[in-house]
Amino acid sequence: MPITALIADDEPHLAQYLKDQLAQAWPELQVLAVAHNGVEAARLIADTEPDIAFLDIQMPGLTGLEVAQGIEGRTRVVFVTAYDEYAIQAFEAGAADYLLKPLKAERLAQTVTRLRQSAPGGDEALAGALKRLLPAMPAAPQLRYIRAAHGELMHQVPVADVLFFHADDKYTVVQTATQELLIRTPIMELTAQLDPERFWQIHRSTIINLDHLAGTRRDEASRLFVRVRGHARELPVSRAYVHLFKAM
Repeated sequence: MPITALIADDEPHLAQYLKDQLAQAWPELQVLAVAHNGVEAARLIADTEPDIAFLDIQMPGLTGLEVAQGIEGRTRVVFVTAYDEYAIQAFEAGAADYLLKPLKAERLAQTVTRLRQSAPGGDEALAGALKRLLPAMPAAPQLRYIRAAHGELMHQVPVADVLFFHADDKYTVVQTATQELLIRTPIMELTAQLDPERFWQIHRSTIINLDHLAGTRRDEASRLFVRVRGHARELPVSRAYVHLFKAM
């Protein structure tokens, strides 16, 4: 079977350049899709389960780091970055590879060689690298209010009134009991600014406010969903976060 890949970069010309360079360096590699934001990348990875995902670290909706955190299948990750030196250091210590922008043919050839020689399947060392990286990020002050847009108006929303946050394309939805507002802050940045005793990330694209948790439900396939008071929609819980609810 052919080795498959996905490319995610919010700059289309850079995504196409990487695709063209990969076609030269690894002709038998089959690029299944090109995603232009983190939410699209996460969806395509879950749907197609490519062998390799080339993820730009800075993307709207979800960052490459957030997308990588949510991968539950066998996909190996290569991060693409223009300047995140802290990320490069972390991934050099782990098994995940990286490509530095602007891309160089020699460096890409090294990555291709490494990927050819590594065993197929998910990169277990990636989780360790992410764990080392994320706590090293500067701690942000916990939010009490958040400025969010509803149409053309900006609102000062008390964080306590937020039912959940959900990444949606280039924005993050701020859902209250009465309205849906939008911000540009990625989910990963929000996680660092919210009280971890009250706000739990339950999916790569969703954070819930436990103060508004109404209950949980499992379907026939044992997938877990949560319900929040004041909202009819059920929210899926990723397998990576199911353990949070075992004591409930």
